Amino acid sequence: MPGVEEIRAGIALANEKASASIAALQQAAQSLEEAQQSLSMATSGSSQPEVSQAHGLLAEALQGITGMQSTIQASMSSADSYSARL
Repeated sequence: MPGVEEIRAGIALANEKASASIAALQQAAQSLEEAQQSLSMATSGSSQPEVSQAHGLLAEALQGITGMQSTIQASMSSADSYSARL
């Protein structure tokens, strides 16, 4: 079994990678927001069901990203708590 310092280093590396994934997800969310704005401008006034569906799916994708970011942050917090107890 690895020593305490090796475990802490591994947790720190995992959290660093997780933090990078949060940043990448933030970039994805920003792109999706821009896509929503473009879609809104392009389809303004349309009442077609496909347009509503497209808007809803983009909103759902954004919600999913927000949920993933929260889950990753919770994972990092749990790992930090464990590391602090070592």
